[in-house]
Amino acid sequence: MVFEFCYRFISICKSYFGKVDEESVKNNFVLIYELIDEIIDFGYPQNSEIDTLKTFIMTESIVSSATAAEESSKITTQATGATSWRRTDVKYKKNEAFVDVVETVNLSMSAKGNVLRADVDGHILMRAYLSGTPECKFGLNDKLVIDKSEKGMGDAVELDDCRFHQCVRLNEFDSTRTISFIPPDGEFELMSYRSTSNVKLPIKVLATVNEIGTTGVSYIVAIKTNFDSKLSVSSLVIKIPTPLNTTNVECKVPSGKAKYVPAENMIVWKMPRMQGGSEVTLSAHATLTSTTTKQVWARPPIDVDFQVLMFTASGLIVRFLKVFEKSNYQSVKWVRYLTKASGSYQVRF
Repeated sequence: MVFEFCYRFISICKSYFGKVDEESVKNNFVLIYELIDEIIDFGYPQNSEIDTLKTFIMTESIVSSATAAEESSKITTQATGATSWRRTDVKYKKNEAFVDVVETVNLSMSAKGNVLRADVDGHILMRAYLSGTPECKFGLNDKLVIDKSEKGMGDAVELDDCRFHQCVRLNEFDSTRTISFIPPDGEFELMSYRSTSNVKLPIKVLATVNEIGTTGVSYIVAIKTNFDSKLSVSSLVIKIPTPLNTTNVECKVPSGKAKYVPAENMIVWKMPRMQGGSEVTLSAHATLTSTTTKQVWARPPIDVDFQVLMFTASGLIVRFLKVFEKSNYQSVKWVRYLTKASGSYQVRF
């Protein structure tokens, strides 16, 4: 609970004044004091909803007394009511709901191609621009396993743990895998989860690296995309380590650009886009300078950074998103998937 409060307080501060560092804390001392005073009562955290706090902690703007009285009655209803995270008088001309399923893939693979560690850190982010107090129903995969006793069902999506926003009614999720909730206004994290089973690896790396005596190293690194040809990977960056005594590297690539970066002791190969179901191979030769002492090259792993739209490594999918509101307005729903890796997708050679 203490750690959860600390992380939540940092996110609240960021939403008010951006970066949290020594200078910003000094500049916003009064605001921080007000926030702590409002969030904690008698040592217990009470209300840490950013949207709610922003309605009555406004250090930069002065509100007239007539408006202040009206606003304070709304605030009291919101802070003490059943849905403290949402006001009842929200209005939008166009009612829209955006859902982003964002997954970060972590991989550690041995030189023989064995997966040492593969897991997915996932977040379902939602931006709700909906009038009134709508009831949302959100359906995930039919075969979704969270209970450890049910694991090993083959093609089921297995989650190790998941955490929900306070607006979610958990009893419905346990029985039907349907998330039912009244969303906060604006942007919020609906759910976060972790998966270590049946992880679909979007990129496969096959590397052959040979040391030629003490004068050179030859590289053949093949990159394969392991998903449907209709999809593509973007912002693909492959970082291939070189020995410390490398003087020059000659690279040949059929697509993208590859160059030796001496300051980082690595070959950096960048491709803006690569289609699914394709393969590209880099061949390179590193020239080494002679050293007085023979040092064994530690061979750090190859690091791959990428982004794949409309693909999930865990297999989690959104089956439906429905919005019910008493005025029966039409709403537009958007769902987007993004799988990415940044410094966490490593292959040894």
